[in-house]
Amino acid sequence: MGLTRLCVVSNVFLPSVGGIQNVIYEQGRRLLGEDFDVKVVTSRLQSLREYSVCGLGVECFESMNLGFRLGIPYPIPSVSSFSVFSRNVRNCKVVHAHGHPYLSSLLAGRFARFYGKPFVLTQHNTFIDYANVFNYVERVNDLIVGRESLRLADKVVVVSNATKEYVLSLGVKSSCVEVLLNGVDLDRFKPLFEVREAMRKRFGVLGDVRVVLTVRRLVYKNGVDTFVEAARVVVKDMGQCNVLFVVVGKGPDMESIQRQIVSMGLEENVLLAGFVADSDLSSYYNMADLFVLPSKSGEGLPLVALEAMACGLPVVATDVGGIREVMVRGFGKLVPADSPGVLAEAIVDFVSVDNSSGDRCGGELRAIVEESFSWDRNVARLVEIYEELI
Repeated sequence: MGLTRLCVVSNVFLPSVGGIQNVIYEQGRRLLGEDFDVKVVTSRLQSLREYSVCGLGVECFESMNLGFRLGIPYPIPSVSSFSVFSRNVRNCKVVHAHGHPYLSSLLAGRFARFYGKPFVLTQHNTFIDYANVFNYVERVNDLIVGRESLRLADKVVVVSNATKEYVLSLGVKSSCVEVLLNGVDLDRFKPLFEVREAMRKRFGVLGDVRVVLTVRRLVYKNGVDTFVEAARVVVKDMGQCNVLFVVVGKGPDMESIQRQIVSMGLEENVLLAGFVADSDLSSYYNMADLFVLPSKSGEGLPLVALEAMACGLPVVATDVGGIREVMVRGFGKLVPADSPGVLAEAIVDFVSVDNSSGDRCGGELRAIVEESFSWDRNVARLVEIYEELI
């Protein structure tokens, strides 16, 4: 029996960094071991038209890339891109698109329907509140592009029940929707005491200084400004020498966040670490005592929260999207979005607990994550979905 050809369509893909890209990568490399030949079709953001990532073939379509500088990646495929979609859909057994609002997903669905191929669509996030005119644009796009992409799908996969409610509000039949929780790379993200000590030494974190970490793309919806405002309150409460806030990530709001830090006099207490390669992220989780997810909206099931938990970190998160579905009682807390005072109070509650051993809540929390968030289990069900449709 030969390999099953799978065409995966995404608005962007690696080396561009993001949650959707990571999900496609984690699923794709495991599908290669399940007798699938995976081809990723995505927008062209670099000079190469074709390349590969750990065995995953990638072919790029030409597009006009709107909104990228604002943190809203929305490529508009050119007419010349139709041949890329047509060829890859025609030559595959199953088409799997990611993200209902993208024109790339709509094209994938249309070509899948034309060639009689099964079409699976994964939706990752809930509605994103931009607090400006983009909300109107997003709602119009949902009704025109998103609703049609969902209508074309034989199966809609969502990463949380919150995301399920979102797609149901756009008219999808409940019988067509399945919740499939994201996983976490348990080999890469795990408690490592030696790494913790080395990282704290590298950044001059001495004694019982507490490290509070967030890993976020620096855009409005991810709430890094709220994180910094909460840091100001915590530093005032705990003292300047007792806590360090670390922000891993980059994005269009980098300069405004830097100005916010300076204006609040937090240069010694807030570190903007910038971009960190995925291979190094585990070291930052292990350095920290607490992980914070300060999002304002749009969360489906954030991978960074699962990664932090796999490393034994308790999580304080804003109650948006699907994050409440993976929080573990006793190892985290939910707070209202965009409420830095309440967020600061929750942070103080966790980092004030004695943590001198560096062990944190690692063992028990790690065991829960191993049981509940496996990429192997995720992909096993995904294969079943494909086989049901072929």
